[in-house]
Amino acid sequence: MQNGYFRLVNDSEGFGIALYRPTGYGEELQIGEITEYLEDMRIGYDRRWIEKQLDVEEDVVCHLGPDDCPVCPETYHLEESSDGMTVTVRFYPPSETGERMTLNGFLQDLQLRNITRGVQMNVLQEHFQSDGSYCTDIIVAKGKEPVEGTDARIEYFFDTDMHRRPAQKDDGRVDYFNLSTINHCHKGEMLARIIPEVRGEMGYDVYGREKKPREVKRGVLKFGRNIVMSEDKLSISSTVDGHVALQDEKVIVSAVYMVQNVDVSTGNISYEGSVEIAGNVSENFEVKAGGNVVVNGLVEGAKITAGGNIIIGKGMNGMGGKGYLRAGGDVIVKFLENVRVVTGGYVETEAILHCRVSAGSEVRVDGRKGLIVGGYVQAANKVMAKTIGGSMGAATILEVGVNPLIKSQYTRMQKQLADTTKTVKDAEVILENFKDKLKKGFKYNESQLKYMKSITTLVEDKSVEIEQITMRLEKLRTMMEIQKMAEVVINDQVFPGTTIIIGDASKTIQSNFHYCKFIKEMGEVRMAPL
Repeated sequence: MQNGYFRLVNDSEGFGIALYRPTGYGEELQIGEITEYLEDMRIGYDRRWIEKQLDVEEDVVCHLGPDDCPVCPETYHLEESSDGMTVTVRFYPPSETGERMTLNGFLQDLQLRNITRGVQMNVLQEHFQSDGSYCTDIIVAKGKEPVEGTDARIEYFFDTDMHRRPAQKDDGRVDYFNLSTINHCHKGEMLARIIPEVRGEMGYDVYGREKKPREVKRGVLKFGRNIVMSEDKLSISSTVDGHVALQDEKVIVSAVYMVQNVDVSTGNISYEGSVEIAGNVSENFEVKAGGNVVVNGLVEGAKITAGGNIIIGKGMNGMGGKGYLRAGGDVIVKFLENVRVVTGGYVETEAILHCRVSAGSEVRVDGRKGLIVGGYVQAANKVMAKTIGGSMGAATILEVGVNPLIKSQYTRMQKQLADTTKTVKDAEVILENFKDKLKKGFKYNESQLKYMKSITTLVEDKSVEIEQITMRLEKLRTMMEIQKMAEVVINDQVFPGTTIIIGDASKTIQSNFHYCKFIKEMGEVRMAPL
């Protein structure tokens, strides 16, 4: 395969330009390229006559003049990419009376253009040692993109998911006893290790300017007490038998405090780790834990606060509203009656009776009953139940799509990003002025140099801050998008008297609805099929 090309030659009446047809799938000759060449050589031509000869399906000589063929050496047209990574050349053959360019001569031309790296010698040798590849784009110099490295990562040897759900049995019941939500660990057990970063390789453009790969991030193991780091600083292990969890990227190990019951025999419990209660929690007692609280029995009119999850195997009766659950994670309980619940995660139960519930993500009322009757149930994203309200008309209020804290935080972060970006831009202007004066030979004193160094440090620090703020804004934006899709899902029926609030819109149900969901659409709460 060869592109079509042209060449100045002698003909019977003087000289002309030979037009050679392409072979294989080669490119056809272009009239613009021919005329541009002739103008560069200062040779007159008839454009219409040449265009007519281009339509001939064989090689042809287009007569140009009565004189001898001009002496024209081999020439070329060179293009450099805007990013400095490639140099492309189209060679044009010498006239019949001209001479070919030499490899050394062409290399000297590249040197004059400061093209020094990535010269494709094999391609050039092939051209100059053969009859030549004319009217063809040839990449004669090519830079090397930097090879990006990989960030370090941390491998954890325990389940870091703090929001595991209970399993559902074949008969529809939820297994609240075998939750396996506590990560037990043993003395000497490895908890996490760093997979080290791999640095990238430097690249360059055709002018020899280096192109740096991005900076890779190093791994740092954050951990609390009861943990020891290995000699090579790459892994951590537990020094006790206990419970391991990941909180704000920090590995925490604490021994699980286990009791039979919480009553007069134990008094109130306050423990920085996790607490596991084999039996019940009696009325008016209080349990506080920095980790999870697991109660395998029943809770009666007690107060339980946990930094992690709260799990109650046999349910909770608030005894006239005295019961209170507050969890940083999720609340999983057999049933809730007359209880105040506040959780940063989800609530999962089989029944909610006359409670006040607030969940950071969703409330799921499944199992055989799946009932919400009376009270107020609030969730950021979703409330799902089989039956909501009752035939006796108990006032039941459900509210979803409300988390004003996220919106205010997003607005605050946007302003912080704008302010920080302005600071960086202003500092960069100062640095540019400094560099310009430095190039012109201006001499700075020690105090001025110190000031410029502080400005450089400011730009670096604020640039990192901008990246962190941008990542946080993206997370907040995702959270707000989720809230826009907030819904109340009815897997059986909803009774009249139930009020559904989604964002700033509300609807009081006037008749029974079955197997449907309620969403916010066009500023109103509307029913939609499942």
